[in-house]
Amino acid sequence: MNLFSLLDQTALRYPDQGAVFRGLEQVLTWRELRARALSLAAGIRQRCTAGDRIALVSENRVEFPELLFAAWAAEATIVPINFKLHDKEVQQILEDADVSLVFTSPKLLPDLPHTAAAHAERLVVIGETDYLAMRQVEALAPPTIDPQALAWLFYTSGTTGRSKGAMLSHRNLLAMTVAHLADIEALDAHCSQIHVAPMSHGSGMYLLSSVARGARQVVPVSGAFDPAEFLDLCETHPGCGAFLAPTMVQRLRLEAEAKHRAPPANLRCIVYGGGPMYVEELRKSTAVLGPVFAQIYGQGESPMTITGLDRASHATDDDAILGSVGWARSGVEVRVIDALGVQVPPGEVGEIVCRGDVVMSGYWRNPDATGQALKNGWLHTGDMGSFDAHGCLTLRDRSKDVVISGGSNIYPREVEEVLQAHPGVTKVSIVGRPDPEWGEVLVAFVVCTPGWVVTQKELDAHCLDHIARFKRPKEYRFVDELPTSNYGKVLKNELRKLLASAASS
Repeated sequence: MNLFSLLDQTALRYPDQGAVFRGLEQVLTWRELRARALSLAAGIRQRCTAGDRIALVSENRVEFPELLFAAWAAEATIVPINFKLHDKEVQQILEDADVSLVFTSPKLLPDLPHTAAAHAERLVVIGETDYLAMRQVEALAPPTIDPQALAWLFYTSGTTGRSKGAMLSHRNLLAMTVAHLADIEALDAHCSQIHVAPMSHGSGMYLLSSVARGARQVVPVSGAFDPAEFLDLCETHPGCGAFLAPTMVQRLRLEAEAKHRAPPANLRCIVYGGGPMYVEELRKSTAVLGPVFAQIYGQGESPMTITGLDRASHATDDDAILGSVGWARSGVEVRVIDALGVQVPPGEVGEIVCRGDVVMSGYWRNPDATGQALKNGWLHTGDMGSFDAHGCLTLRDRSKDVVISGGSNIYPREVEEVLQAHPGVTKVSIVGRPDPEWGEVLVAFVVCTPGWVVTQKELDAHCLDHIARFKRPKEYRFVDELPTSNYGKVLKNELRKLLASAASS
């Protein structure tokens, strides 16, 4: 079994059903998508051999599905790259992965001069002459591939250092696909997957489970996340679902509130992940958009699949469950361990580790990093968390984000949850700042709700009503916006840099 078989089986079952859409326009049926992928695979094989790496640097486009499945049909490894990276960062990944071909879009090409010069013989612009010629080559036969073969080289964002390529096999991604269908949402041929998050990451990976069930792939005309456009698409396409970062969920909720829109008629499920979803925001979004939410917790090293909270589990008044990341996923074993590697009892905080078929085999050409992440068969996530007595996991923070103040561990996520519940706070992120007396103290960066003027005294009082005194921030900084990555994660390193810069000036 390999990833191309997902498309192969769906095309056999639903040959003339719409597969790929640009906005409301049907672009390809399943039969056409399969034929196009196999022809493009033949074009790839004229320039590559089995096992080569094929890079894809593009905004969301309708060609994404054919390129993914063409790479796998050619027995190559796909290397999707965050299209918002700097030219030099893209080059670093291309060189590290030792790619044989680079597909990019006409829109991005002007921003990649160094990449284009360094890889001129290997560069193919999507939709232009070379690309169209590759699609005209006589089709390959569907491949027979070892499930252990490398399928996707997933590069970390690189926000904390040099990017590392997590090696994901066909078996890894098939395990992810099966777990998603088993645990998170039941998809079928009457569903649609709307790709508004980057297809180079989570949204592209969820393409697999929706292709496996014949759900149509919808790429917005904008190629990005426009809340109004997304809501409009959900009024027309059937059974709409999407993967969104929590910041995107908030933007969607605010758009619906501002326009007094009822929940879209066909909005089926929003899977959120990739950053903290605060309970207060989740309740607000559910009130506006309906009971459509499911949550996943995973990492690139165990793609999208460590624990999860399905839609039914969101129908609770228990804040502890809503603030958690749910239960271990199908086929994944999850533990919380101490510094010696010993499993801790429920209620105690430790590092989250996991193992299962979904976990990567290691980092590409990086044995040192592999040895640090994979120990005795377990993936060490670097995340801190605790189980309750029923096996529900709550994230506390990244291990590097834990603040030790006066000898006590403080988990910023807990304090952020409290501040987020204040009506005058729309966004908040907390980091530690070195302090000669306490070791570290908490600094809260706060984005106020429009129309509100919130003071430090007011937020202090709010914290003291909900958490221990020693956990409250020692300083509040009111900002217009928080720095985020392309995937909606707050960049705490950037906040630390702001503090360090202020301290040195």
